Amino acid sequence: MAKVKYHYDPETLSYRKIERKKGKTVTYGFIFLLASSLFGFLFVFIASQYIQSPRERALKRELSNMELQYQLLNKRVDNAFAALESVEERDNSIYRLYFEANPIPQEQRRAGFGGVNRYKKYEGYDNSELIIESNKRLDKLQKAVVVQSRSLDEIAVLAEDKEKFLSSIPAIQPVRNKDLKRMASGYGYRTDPFTKVRKFHFGMDFTSPRGTPVYATGDGVVIRADNNATGYGNHIRIDHGYGYMSLYAHLYKYEVRSNQKVKRGDLIGYVGSTGRSEAPHLHYEIFKDEERINPINFYYGNLTAEEYARLLQKASLENQSLD
Repeated sequence: MAKVKYHYDPETLSYRKIERKKGKTVTYGFIFLLASSLFGFLFVFIASQYIQSPRERALKRELSNMELQYQLLNKRVDNAFAALESVEERDNSIYRLYFEANPIPQEQRRAGFGGVNRYKKYEGYDNSELIIESNKRLDKLQKAVVVQSRSLDEIAVLAEDKEKFLSSIPAIQPVRNKDLKRMASGYGYRTDPFTKVRKFHFGMDFTSPRGTPVYATGDGVVIRADNNATGYGNHIRIDHGYGYMSLYAHLYKYEVRSNQKVKRGDLIGYVGSTGRSEAPHLHYEIFKDEERINPINFYYGNLTAEEYARLLQKASLENQSLD
């Protein structure tokens, strides 16, 4: 119940009831509502700045978690780059160097992407810079991995070819040391056993008993196994590829035929004294690009350093050859 207010009139010495006009009541009511609304708006505004709703708190937690995940992702990218750089260093300074391939420059390994802006779709967000930078680094890492993968594919091909080359070139002695009587004559000027004239001897003579096994000195294909060459008697020629060919002369008999593939160390024939020969021995020659070269440089596959030194000393003596 509203309070009734009175006004004291000193002239009449009496109290008169105060009557509020309806217009003022409406005005006061409007002012009250306006003040209340303004106060309520200010309260909500201030509260929104300092008090978060459950949804806002959830979104903020989600955003913080995403920022943490991006930071962890960048850390993992850093570790991946570090590991990749180690592989790239070995690739340039060891693998590619060993197989005589040009190193890949760092500019090529870390090249970016030109042309269209690939990251425009990430612009306009609160964390656009973080997202764009992370995607740039991931793209660079992916491209660097592709470059390195292609380099390793190239190295694998070169290694396979290198392995084939190393197994093909003549690299062992055609007669085992235990089967040798002596290394009779080397590459160079020697005395001809028949004419006694000093002339150039294009191979090495290994003195062994008739029937001593003779072995292929490298992988290849037999291109001749016959006695149709003057002076060589029964002989074998093996094409090793890469411009190399080996010849085994004065054989007693063959164990291979023309067009047969052989591996280093395979038995191909036996020592004899056929053709222009003074005594049982193996005459051995090596050709490179159809030119005869000194076989003494091709025994690293089955001789120790001491054995090679002794062989080198004997081969350098200018004596009489056996063919």
